[in-house]
Amino acid sequence: MLLATRSCTLLKILTALLLTFTTHAIAEDKGLTIAKEQKKRDLGWQDSIGEMTMILRSANGRENTRSIDVKSLEVQAEGSGDKSLMVFNEPKDVAGTAFLTYSHINKPDDQWIFLPALKRVKRIASNKKTGSFMGSEFSYEDLSSFEVEKYTFTYLRDEPCPVSKGTCFVVQSVPNDKFSGYTQLISWINHDEYLTEKVEFYDKKKTLLKVLTNQKHEKINNQFWRPIQSIMENKRSGRATVLLWENIQLKTGLTEQDFSQNNLKRAK
Repeated sequence: MLLATRSCTLLKILTALLLTFTTHAIAEDKGLTIAKEQKKRDLGWQDSIGEMTMILRSANGRENTRSIDVKSLEVQAEGSGDKSLMVFNEPKDVAGTAFLTYSHINKPDDQWIFLPALKRVKRIASNKKTGSFMGSEFSYEDLSSFEVEKYTFTYLRDEPCPVSKGTCFVVQSVPNDKFSGYTQLISWINHDEYLTEKVEFYDKKKTLLKVLTNQKHEKINNQFWRPIQSIMENKRSGRATVLLWENIQLKTGLTEQDFSQNNLKRAK
């Protein structure tokens, strides 16, 4: 009788473990499916140019505004991610600063920054990409392009979207990069267009560090959605960075040469 009871208890434990494992596997599979669909819907834009206003907002509400030109190049070669170039125009103390990113899939991204005051190009080391980008609430890591292979995804639940009136998938993304400054990202992705409305960033202590909210999206070329009004809020310091986009154009004819490291000092 005792043996039968123990066998029954063991069976229940094994059944519970199997159910838990199966449920988690299904959630991972659905999370990955959502991420792949999101990436698929944004393929084919080729390249883009746009004007971005970056507003640095202190905890007491004081603001500092910067004007930036941004270029991006879609790269679909195996193992490679997209490329981007940001050039600061105003204010005077940062004018001419240029930031170049080559995103990768299976290795750390390459990033360089040209500092006019020093008249030299500085490479951003992989273990330094958690640092603040130009005093903003965005890190160097945040400025990399979205590549599915960089994360392990898990679907968590459905719930009302934080910005639109629709329903959102809530998905956990765990970075695969050992140098990442985050243990996980929690994203709200709407059902209708697979647009990311909100992202929570959790630090190495697994506590909430920052929240990104894409407050407004715009459809470019009647096909590709882009966030044109976003805010990154630091939940510890009370600081925030607002990004406002204008004059976004796609398929303008940019090439690899426009993103050459050799031309970083002459970027315009």
